[in-house]
Amino acid sequence: MTRVWKWNRPVTVREVLEDLQQERSIAYTTVMTVLDNLHQKGWVRREAEGRAYRYEAVSTRAAYSAALMNDAWSQSDNPAAALVAFFGMMSEEQRRALRDAVRIVQGPDEGPEQGETRGETRVTPDAADEKRVEKPVEKPDEASGEKPGENPDSGPGGTGR
Repeated sequence: MTRVWKWNRPVTVREVLEDLQQERSIAYTTVMTVLDNLHQKGWVRREAEGRAYRYEAVSTRAAYSAALMNDAWSQSDNPAAALVAFFGMMSEEQRRALRDAVRIVQGPDEGPEQGETRGETRVTPDAADEKRVEKPVEKPDEASGEKPGENPDSGPGGTGR
């Protein structure tokens, strides 16, 4: 699937074979069998071209990854705790990407849902132990203009940690 997703276009067994052979020795029949199995499982569709087939991914790699995450999350008996634990494993770059994705999904005009108040409570990493733990969110220091958790000694853009 990695090769099919990489090219983002219909590919032949021969193209995948030649690409894989740059890294290791592999037989044509092996690649053909794997692509046929992927077709039978519904991961790729194929279209005849002469005596060969061209294979194309049914969904994007991002959609596949999202489906895996959704499936794993739905298996949890405590989805909120699972999310907190997952977020705790993320790098700062991944958390930024998550915040950007939430902004995209919510749209610029969407605010908190009815009954919610933005910025009142926060689920802490302690919540991963089966119970929901909420703590008040720090308000910016109005006199200094600091944001919560910001270290004034860290300089512009720094974390102070």
